[in-house]
Amino acid sequence: MQPFAPTRIPANELRPGRHWYATAAAIAVVLTVLGVAIGVYRFNNVIDAVDTGRQFANGDTVTLRLTPENEKSIWIKERGPSAAQKCSITGQGGPGLTDPGIDVFLTRDAAWNPLYTIDVQRAGDYEVTCSSQGPSKYAIGKSGGFVAFVGWLILAIALPILGVSIGAIVVLVTAIRRRRHRKRLLAAGHRSADEHPCTQAPVSTSAQ
Repeated sequence: MQPFAPTRIPANELRPGRHWYATAAAIAVVLTVLGVAIGVYRFNNVIDAVDTGRQFANGDTVTLRLTPENEKSIWIKERGPSAAQKCSITGQGGPGLTDPGIDVFLTRDAAWNPLYTIDVQRAGDYEVTCSSQGPSKYAIGKSGGFVAFVGWLILAIALPILGVSIGAIVVLVTAIRRRRHRKRLLAAGHRSADEHPCTQAPVSTSAQ
């Protein structure tokens, strides 16, 4: 009598399916690419956040073309915001100036701080005038500087880490569940073999 041959389970019969490995890889790749894209985009934004090539001084009036979708801020050079610094804006739609929060933009020879965020309701031309106690230099720039960039950089780093972690968990769980499924199928196959053993047919004899 030949020994019972071990049951071979085709890989495509195990559950969960192997497509979960591809799903795990896709999650890791997508979140990694997204993190890199955010980091590169925000870095490109922060290196030219303030238009330092077009500075203006106390009492100067600058005309800006602004839209609600493209938020701008007024930055001041080498002086932190204080009550002694004032700016005004005129134009259609009742534009306003709001608190920009804490941020900084660094150049090779100076530090800039946001003084006001410009709030406009419609696209158009606006005039901005600033003044302070003592000589000051101002420039128009984007609303985010290096502090905002650090926040986005943390997100850009966290996304690939999250993607790889989720992918690794999916792979691990899939592998464990497939192994358990394989053991259950093998156990079921052995029970079936035990319940229906192979028997040898009796040999009949006849008188010569």
